[in-house]
Amino acid sequence: MRNKGKQKMFTKDLMKQAFVGSFQKLNPRYMMKNPVMFVVEIGCVITALLTISPNLFDSGNDDLRLYNFIVTVILFITVWFANFAESIAEGRGKAQAASLKKTQTETEAHIIGEDGNMSVVSSSELKKGDVIFVEAGQVIPQDGEVIEGCASVDESAITGESAPVVRESGGDFCSVTGGTTVVSDWLKIRVTSEPGNSFLDRMIALVEGASRQKTPNEIALNTLLVSLTIIFLIVIVSLYPMAMYSNITVSISTLIALMVCLIPTTIGGLLSAIGIAGMDRVTRFNVIAMSGKAVEACGDVDTMILDKTGTITYGNRMASEFYEVEGVDKDEMIRCAAYTCYHDETPEGKSTLDLAKTLVTLEEPKIVETLEFSAQTRMSGIDLADGTKIRKGASDAIIKYVESQKGKIPADLNQIVENISVLGGTPLVVCKDAQVLGVIYLKDTVKPMMKERFARLRAIGIKTIMCTGDNPLTAATIAQEAGVDGFIAECKPEDKIDVIKKEQAEGKIVAMTGDGTNDAPALAQANVGLAMNSGTNAAKEAANMVDLDSDPTKILEVVEIGKQLLITRGSLTTFSIANDIAKYFAILPAMFMSAIPALKVMNIMNLSTSFSAILSALIFNAVIIPCLIPLAIKGVKYKPMSSGKMLARNMMIYGLGGVVTPFIGIKLIDLLIAPLLAVIGL
Repeated sequence: MRNKGKQKMFTKDLMKQAFVGSFQKLNPRYMMKNPVMFVVEIGCVITALLTISPNLFDSGNDDLRLYNFIVTVILFITVWFANFAESIAEGRGKAQAASLKKTQTETEAHIIGEDGNMSVVSSSELKKGDVIFVEAGQVIPQDGEVIEGCASVDESAITGESAPVVRESGGDFCSVTGGTTVVSDWLKIRVTSEPGNSFLDRMIALVEGASRQKTPNEIALNTLLVSLTIIFLIVIVSLYPMAMYSNITVSISTLIALMVCLIPTTIGGLLSAIGIAGMDRVTRFNVIAMSGKAVEACGDVDTMILDKTGTITYGNRMASEFYEVEGVDKDEMIRCAAYTCYHDETPEGKSTLDLAKTLVTLEEPKIVETLEFSAQTRMSGIDLADGTKIRKGASDAIIKYVESQKGKIPADLNQIVENISVLGGTPLVVCKDAQVLGVIYLKDTVKPMMKERFARLRAIGIKTIMCTGDNPLTAATIAQEAGVDGFIAECKPEDKIDVIKKEQAEGKIVAMTGDGTNDAPALAQANVGLAMNSGTNAAKEAANMVDLDSDPTKILEVVEIGKQLLITRGSLTTFSIANDIAKYFAILPAMFMSAIPALKVMNIMNLSTSFSAILSALIFNAVIIPCLIPLAIKGVKYKPMSSGKMLARNMMIYGLGGVVTPFIGIKLIDLLIAPLLAVIGL
């Protein structure tokens, strides 16, 4: 499902929708939400009026009518490009929302009344608290929790994963989502959401951007951009009387052009697109963020709290090694261990058989009776046709069994068992009749590449803490193997809240994952709480992110997406502000060089004419926005490194690049338009 993120960035339908949407966004009431671009739009209106009536504000020059028109067109294109960038970002989200809406079909619901009788109603009539019955082949009409039954559910409409998942009453796998399909057996479900407020409804609203609110960082940056705009506006207004005092004629259109070039229009035009695209990148990764603030908080995470089981390890004990006791043939020990697993469907049994097949040649045993594992006996095994009895189980249980058969306990058995326990593993002792053969070493296997992934997090200053119910010795072993920075052994739900509060008291941003009702308080306390879609409704309600694939390790990638969002916004802001330097050298000499010859030294680009200089800067200011749309949507390439190195790298690329690029771009545009302006007399 992670391949969802590899869809085409631009499609024909997307471009068409964005083209139309960018015109719709020209409405001043909408443009006011983006103060920087609203100022550009006002400038466009003023120059348009000056095109119609050059003497509107002063005794202008009718010869500037064409110049005013060209400035108007460029300003209009600048605003339109900014709207186009936002429409592109929104369009990608709306395309995904459209696919989600296809799963929202009006279905029949079999509701169970208080008297136990069943009646058929429309899914839109269901209310929170209603109890419904769903059997194989039927679509679950509304979000709920299973209160009776056990069934396989196809959640591909939501997650994209084709393999059905088991949903049953009780525990952490009782939550079901409306729009999914029961493929086997039946379920009795209590509805947990009102019509129009299901998990799918909220997903669609968030993906479409209907409920998107600006994040704190976005608001802070927007305030900075508005402040810069006001400052430059005051400067431009002051320039007009100064020019008149110096007997320099400066047209209103030129002042507007100067203002538009100096205010941060590049980042102003791309800011919304960056925020929307950040949400979109998380969504395409099959994670639903309940707000942009959650995505942004991921970029500021300092500490990550991770459950051992399912996140760092597979959660299933797997056979890792066979140890024979003194005087026993190892191959014989392995065969006997494997024979006990021929009808064992547990992960431990399957892994033991698979490992044995790689080490010895096995023949089909003639089994006459199978002894299933139970909590009372704490052992399992088989009886063969020749009367041989093979057993495997906990060391103390097998020792008692062997002693009851008048057998002897090998002197080295306790040492082997103790060594495995010290390593954090589980020892399973194998015996044949009254003879102990050896020990199977079961271990909760750490997932591949976890050590490398934690090293990446450490490189960017994120501390990882593993929570586990294991004893301190086992926890320390797994923590060392996985490469986490710290661990909490014998961890209880309240311990997670305590460590989160402790980290937050030190001013740190904390992220954690969870899926159970007991995780809900900690998920709510954490700055970034990622709940599993397979978990309980309590966990999903408490968290500010939900992973549709129910993969706890995805928190690692989500944090990197959050950091990429912040880096992208910072890099493009740096680039936008750095752009102003070249525009000073282009426009100011063009405006005042005739009256102040000393300013000629600033004309380092040697631009053709004053009109050419102003229009070249204005055109560059407009075309740089669509050039940066792919970067704003895809994001700046993220590399794990310290904050200092990252700042130095981005200042070099986007700071220096922001200074150099306009010099080259404006000069090239000047070379292209100067002959054309000469033809039309400008």
